[in-house]
Amino acid sequence: MPNQMFKLNRLSLAIIASFSCSSLALAADSEADKQLSEMLIKGDKPAVPVNLPATTEGVSAKQIDESVNAVTSAEVIKYLPSLLVRERYIGDRNGILATRTTNTAGSAQSIVYADALLLSNFLGNGYGYPPRWGMVSPEEIQRVDVIYGPFSALYPGNSMGGVVQISTRTPEKFEAHANLQAFQQGYKLYGTNENYDGAHASASIGDKIGAWSIWLSGDHLDTHAHPMQFGIAGLKKGSAPAAGTFTPVSGAYGDKDQMGNPELITGANTIEHTVQDNGKIKLAYDFSPTLRATYALGFWQNNSDTRVDSYLKDAVGNTLYNTASSGPYQYVNIGNRYYTVSGMNPGRAESEHWMQGLSLKSNTQGVWDWEAAFSDYNYSKDISRTASGTGTDSGTGTVRPGGQITAMDGSGWQNLDLRGEWRPGGSLKSEHQVSLGYHDDRYVLDSNTYNIAADWLNGAAGALSGNSKGNTETQALYVQDAWRFAPGWMLVAGGRQEFWRAYNGSNYSSANKAPTPLNVSYSDRTDTAFSPKLSLAYQVSADWVLRGSLGKAVRFPTVTEMFQVISLPGNVKTNDPNLKPEQVVSGELTAERGLENGLWRVSLFQEDKQDALISQVDTTTIPGTNISSVQNIDKIRTVGIETAVQLNDLWIRGFDLSGSLTYTDAKILQDDKHTAYVGNHPPRIPSWRATLLGVYHASDRLSYSAAIRYSGRQHNSLDNLDINPGTYGGTSDYLLADVKVVYKLAKQWSTSLGVDNIGDYKAYVYHPYPQRTVFANLKFDY
Repeated sequence: MPNQMFKLNRLSLAIIASFSCSSLALAADSEADKQLSEMLIKGDKPAVPVNLPATTEGVSAKQIDESVNAVTSAEVIKYLPSLLVRERYIGDRNGILATRTTNTAGSAQSIVYADALLLSNFLGNGYGYPPRWGMVSPEEIQRVDVIYGPFSALYPGNSMGGVVQISTRTPEKFEAHANLQAFQQGYKLYGTNENYDGAHASASIGDKIGAWSIWLSGDHLDTHAHPMQFGIAGLKKGSAPAAGTFTPVSGAYGDKDQMGNPELITGANTIEHTVQDNGKIKLAYDFSPTLRATYALGFWQNNSDTRVDSYLKDAVGNTLYNTASSGPYQYVNIGNRYYTVSGMNPGRAESEHWMQGLSLKSNTQGVWDWEAAFSDYNYSKDISRTASGTGTDSGTGTVRPGGQITAMDGSGWQNLDLRGEWRPGGSLKSEHQVSLGYHDDRYVLDSNTYNIAADWLNGAAGALSGNSKGNTETQALYVQDAWRFAPGWMLVAGGRQEFWRAYNGSNYSSANKAPTPLNVSYSDRTDTAFSPKLSLAYQVSADWVLRGSLGKAVRFPTVTEMFQVISLPGNVKTNDPNLKPEQVVSGELTAERGLENGLWRVSLFQEDKQDALISQVDTTTIPGTNISSVQNIDKIRTVGIETAVQLNDLWIRGFDLSGSLTYTDAKILQDDKHTAYVGNHPPRIPSWRATLLGVYHASDRLSYSAAIRYSGRQHNSLDNLDINPGTYGGTSDYLLADVKVVYKLAKQWSTSLGVDNIGDYKAYVYHPYPQRTVFANLKFDY
C-alpha cells in the first residue's frame, strides 16, 4: 500500500506540475556575455530576444531571499528547470552541476561564470573537479541566468549542457550587508543517529566614490556533514582462514546493495567537519560614462577533517577499523563467515586558492563596443592527507600511523577573451548585431602523491608514490550575427573555430613493474574543430514566440582524463592520452505563450553525442576484467521535452506559482568497446524531473514559500543492473519538500526560518543526500 500511495503521489505531482510550472527567465546585465546584456526583459508577453539563440531561465536576488534556504551559491538555482547541483552536504566541495542532458559526474559538460570569471574547473571531468562555488557568497549575488544548450558561438564546447552566469553586486551608492545563519540536520542511517549542525556568516560593504566603485566582502562557513560513505565488508573466498588470523566481531548492519545482493555495513566514514573562508575585493573605475575597468581578487580557503565511526566491536569491546595484512586482524568473523574490512581511515585537507580578473569594457550601445578580459585561478595550496591505520588503530591516537599525502599546489587555469560588438545601424535596434572575438585558455595539472612513514597528520612527505602532470591550451575565434531580416523575425547564425593542444603530459607510479617504466611521458597532441550555430525566432503574435535552434559543440579531453593514471594489479594502467574529443549536435524547438498573468514555455530538445567521454570496461582489450577507465563511447542520443510556467497573483493577490516538468530519454546507440551496453541508459540522467514553487507575499513584511523537487528513475552505471537504487551506493529517485518564512523586522533587518526535505526523505546519489535540515537566518541590509 505505501508503494501504491507513493506512485499516486508521483503521478499527481507530474499532473500538477504540467499545468503550473514556471519560467523564471528575467534577463539582466551580465559582464560575461553580451547576449544577456542585450536580451529583452520577459514580462507578461513573450518577445523575440535580441542576439540570444537559446532558452534561458533565471532567478533574482529577491527571489532567492524569498524562497531558497541558500547557504552556498550552489544552492540558489535548485528550483530552475532541469538543473541539479549534487551538493551532498552544505559546503560540499564536489558540487557538480547537472543539466537536462548532462549528469552529476560530468563536471566539464557545462560552464559556470561569475562576472566573466570562470568558476568551472576544467582540469578534469568528474567528482573532484566541480565549479568553484565557494568563490561566490549567496549574499553577493544580484541574479543568476542560465542559457540551455550549446547554441551560442560565444562559448566553448563545454557549454553542451548549458551556461550559468552569476552576476554579483556593483554598488551605485554606499551599501552594507551582514548575514548570520545556523542550520542543523537530524540524520539516521544504519548505526548512525546524530545531529549535524553548522553556521554561516557573511559581511560586505560597497560604495561609489566619484569614478571609483569598490566592493569588499567576507564569508565564513563552519559545517559538520553527515557520513558520505559507509564501509562494506568483503566476503573471503575459499577456505576458512587459519587460526590466529581472524577476530570475531559484532555490530554490522545487514542491507542490500544496488544490485539487490546482501551486504554488511561495517561503519560510517568520510564524516567531514569543514571550515571555509572566502574574501573578495572588486574595484571598478569609470574612465568615461562609456568605458569601465574592473579588477576582482578572490581568496578561498578550506580546512576539513574527516573522521570515521566504525560499528564493529570485538569480544572485549575494542573498536575494529580495518583488517590488516598480518596478525589476528587479517579477517573478521561475522556470523561464522569471514570478511575483510576497509575504508575506516581519517583524513585532513587544506586548500588556499586565489582567483583574479581584470577587464576593460566599453558600453556606448552605438556602432562599436568591445571588451578585453583576463582571469587567473591558482591552487596556491591544495593538500590532502589520509591515514593508513588498521586493526584497532583509529589513526587518531597519540601515536599516529603513516599514510599518504597528495598535493596539487601550482595547478590552475588562465583565460583571455577579446570581444567585440558591431552594430552597423549604430544602436541596439540595428538590423544586424555582430559579435566576434578571440579566446585563449590554459590549464595546468600538477598532482603528486607521497607516502608518509609515520604520523600521517604531521609527518613530512616521504617517497614519491605517483604523480600526474600535463597542460592543455585552447585558442578560438568566433563570430555570430543576430539579423532582424523582417518584422518579428530574428536569425542568429555563427561559428566557433577552436585550436587545441595537449602537452607536457606525464605520470609516475612506484607500483609499476617491468616492462612498464616508473615514469611515462606522452607526445604532444594538437586538434582543431569548427562548431556552427543557427537559431531562428518568429514573433507569431503578441502572445506567441516560436524558436528553433541547432548547434554543434566539441569538448576536448581534460588534462586528468588523458594523463591522470591509476595503476592496478597486473600492471594495468587506466588512462588514455589519445582520447578523442566528445562532440554533440543539439537541437531545440521552443514555443513561448504569454498568459494573462504569466508566461508558459514548452521546449523539445535532442542531443546526439559522439565519442562521449565516460568511464567503462573495455572488453576488447582486457576481456573478463572489471577494470574501468575513461573511454570514448561511440554514440549517445538524448531526447526530451521541458515545460515551464510562471503565474503571478494566481487566485489571490500576492501569490506566485512557478515550476517545471521535464521528460528525458537518453540511450546508448553504439559502443564498440562494450557492445552489451547498447540500448542502455547513460548514468544519472533521470527520466522525469519536476519543480513546483509557491510564494505568498502576505504583506510587505511577511512572505511564505513552499517548494517540491522531484527526480525520477535513473541508473548509476552503464550496465543498468541497479535494480535497488534506493540504498547506499545506488542513485535513487526523490521527492523533497522545502518551506521558508521571511519576516522583515525593521527597515534594514529581516529574519527567516526554513526547512529543506521536510518529509525526511532518504535519497542517494551513490552517497546519501541530506535528510531533514532546519535553517535560521538573521540579515541586515543598508
